Amino acid sequence: MGKDKENELYRDVYLPYTSTLDLRGKQSVRATFKLTEGCIDAISIVATHLGIKQKSLFDHLVEDARSLNSIAREIQNLKLRSHGRIQKTFVISRRSLTSLDSVSKHFNAPRDALVEYSVQRLLPIIAKEREKHEKRKEIFGELAKHFKKGEHLLKEAKDLLGVDDPIYYKIKTIMTGYENAVINIESFIEKGKIIESFHPDALKEILTRSGEREQNSE
Repeated sequence: MGKDKENELYRDVYLPYTSTLDLRGKQSVRATFKLTEGCIDAISIVATHLGIKQKSLFDHLVEDARSLNSIAREIQNLKLRSHGRIQKTFVISRRSLTSLDSVSKHFNAPRDALVEYSVQRLLPIIAKEREKHEKRKEIFGELAKHFKKGEHLLKEAKDLLGVDDPIYYKIKTIMTGYENAVINIESFIEKGKIIESFHPDALKEILTRSGEREQNSE
């Protein structure tokens, strides 16, 4: 392609300009919060079961400015006690951290509480994932039985045909892939077991400035 032709091609391509501010907003930074164990578990559950990064999860929750401002108004002037909270550092985007800090200062709302109340929006997702987790275990149980039958068939083929037989080799190839899939599925289910011991009420409880427990409405 000639130089003139190449330049003409590039002139027809439109790419929107990206500002330095946009790029800096997407930078990863570390932010430390003091959260309840239930909140930390909820973040881990959603990230594990949906296969998304915790950074992306924070971005999703914080970028909804209307919801964040609404939460801040509800917890304005609230003071949280540190008892029962765990210090946890997360990697989030600079934009998310800036947004949290800005809203926290504007409404005089604790940043940790903003995160906790925002994470409560994940409860319906966790409820659905709990149901799916139980169904996954049931399906995996059937899969494990089917895999055992396949192993028995492979042994039978080996005894009747020998390891040099092409049919035995094809079955062995299938079972090797099958075994890898079973291991991966079992590992996924094991990682997701945290959802079995998760109690939504643990996420809904906060400590008010007077030190009394306050239960949020659904």
